[in-house]
Amino acid sequence: MLNTEIDTDTIPAVHLLYLCKKFGRHEVLTDINLKVVPGETVCLLGPSGSGKSTLLRCINFLETSDFGEIFLHGTRVAYGRSAGKKGLTEAELAKLRTRVSMVFQHFNLWPHMTVLGNIVEAPIHVQKRPRAQVIAEAEALLLKVGLLDKRDVYPSRLSGGQKQRVAIARALAMKSDVILFDEPTSSLDPELVGEVLSVIKQLAEDGMTMIIATHEMDFAREVASRVVFLDGGRVLESGEPKAFFRRPTTERARQFLERYVR
Repeated sequence: MLNTEIDTDTIPAVHLLYLCKKFGRHEVLTDINLKVVPGETVCLLGPSGSGKSTLLRCINFLETSDFGEIFLHGTRVAYGRSAGKKGLTEAELAKLRTRVSMVFQHFNLWPHMTVLGNIVEAPIHVQKRPRAQVIAEAEALLLKVGLLDKRDVYPSRLSGGQKQRVAIARALAMKSDVILFDEPTSSLDPELVGEVLSVIKQLAEDGMTMIIATHEMDFAREVASRVVFLDGGRVLESGEPKAFFRRPTTERARQFLERYVR
């Protein structure tokens, strides 16, 4: 387990209050309360359909919650629809998304751009940062994820693991406060999973603030500073990984671990 010395008095990097989300009549998130402090690695665990991906998409403003509030570093950035507040403009959303980057299951790389182009596009054109500086930083990130030699290659020539490592480098290039990972290994062949998880593990060791939805139980046990177990759109347990995996406090969590943990 990494990042065990977390200052719980620090203003949270992400703070959710009573977050709810519905699709039609189906409530997929119910009264989600969650604090993630800077430097913490939180792993979201739970069965498929438990709300993990929707929760991440609400934090990154890809979905609009129906109730509740979202704070980033103490600043309220979103209300649920029911609050009757005016929604954020596209420009405001774009600015907020530079503070919270997301790595998706299916990479979402631009196929018409090289590896380097994928990484530098947003920092140059969204954040308006100097091109030469951004390129130098992107090359350093590619070296960090072990792909500097793929700088001028197009995504179609990469393996799934390589694509996901490029996606991680692209998220890091934005210099975001928080990185969200939505099942980052679910689309990979088993032999490619390790190369992606090792990069994420290194980010945890470096103190990057991360929220990771994952089915990789061994990875969560080793890397997370805290695990949050969801089922039916609710947080049923939240705590230190060692305690959760040894003695979960709810029957539902015990059933889940019996099925997914060897």
